[in-house]
Amino acid sequence: MNVRMTVIGGGLMGRLMALGLVRAGHLVALHDAGDPEGRLAAAHVAAAMIAPLAESMEAEACVIALGLQSLGLWPELLATLKDPVFFEQKGTLVVWHPQDREEARRFGLKLKEMSPAIPESFALKTLDPDGLAALEPALKGRFQSGFFLPGEAQLDNRGLLLSLSRTLDEALVEVHWASRVEPRDFEDQWVIDCRGFGAKADLSRLRGVRGEVLRVESRELALTRPIRLLHPRYPIYIAPKPHGQYVIGATQIESEDASPVSVRSALELLSALYAVHPGFAEARILEMSTQLRPALPHHAPEILWDGGKGIRINGLYRHGYLVAPALMQAALNLIARILRDPEGVESWCRESQFPSLYRFKEAA
Repeated sequence: MNVRMTVIGGGLMGRLMALGLVRAGHLVALHDAGDPEGRLAAAHVAAAMIAPLAESMEAEACVIALGLQSLGLWPELLATLKDPVFFEQKGTLVVWHPQDREEARRFGLKLKEMSPAIPESFALKTLDPDGLAALEPALKGRFQSGFFLPGEAQLDNRGLLLSLSRTLDEALVEVHWASRVEPRDFEDQWVIDCRGFGAKADLSRLRGVRGEVLRVESRELALTRPIRLLHPRYPIYIAPKPHGQYVIGATQIESEDASPVSVRSALELLSALYAVHPGFAEARILEMSTQLRPALPHHAPEILWDGGKGIRINGLYRHGYLVAPALMQAALNLIARILRDPEGVESWCRESQFPSLYRFKEAA
């Protein structure tokens, strides 16, 4: 059954849903308050790492499972887009300073607990100084040991948002940028709400978590894969991007303040960056950005069905790029099921691969 679908919110999730729906044969319109570059979206300010195991210290089991599935889906999805998008699957390197070895011990124990659910090709590898130097020559002599998480990946978030925009145009999705609308503006129509934090007024459990990210350029230092620095207060990540750029982040602040980066946060991020490699002292700061990540109490995403023609996808928190393709597929499967057999949807959800994703008849 092919019907008209309206997607509200054109960040990462909204663009993916619009693309998935039009490819399923539906007539699709997309409304977003921003622009094709996605500059108002949390997805624009991100490192875009697909690193389920590196996130395991904080992420729920459902998020890790979605991330492992998404690792297989991303290359397939990117191959169908209008323009090529930078994507690398070189794994993640986790390092720590000697005084933080307890953080490393806890990280290793966590992954050991998870090992039955982790494919063998993603199993953690422990590195000595020589192993570290062989994997990342720029870090030779900087750390005494580390963990390597093979199979993890990253992509260019901004290139992806633009390529998705161009692909939607080519697929004849009716796109409306600078369009501030709400689900109630589309009475008796199918609406897929992907507004993230913009849906807070309609979703009482939603809150914003402030994130602060730096983007720097260094033509002298060459890291070849994402680096995670374990630290009790400043567990930063460094994601190398094309053209000598690096995205650095760490901060998670329980605040819905979207004002510019604070001096304190900038000092902490830059100090931790310098501690990974002093070569970053000569890097040029290109951006200091903030965004509000949409979080639900359990820090996992949800797909909410109102029992009629409304679907809400939210709560991606800091895991948007990690889970998005698998979450899109789960939402498309739900919509297809509703169109075929609405009476049997709840039992179908309970028996699905990710039953905790689904929620019904959410109150405002």
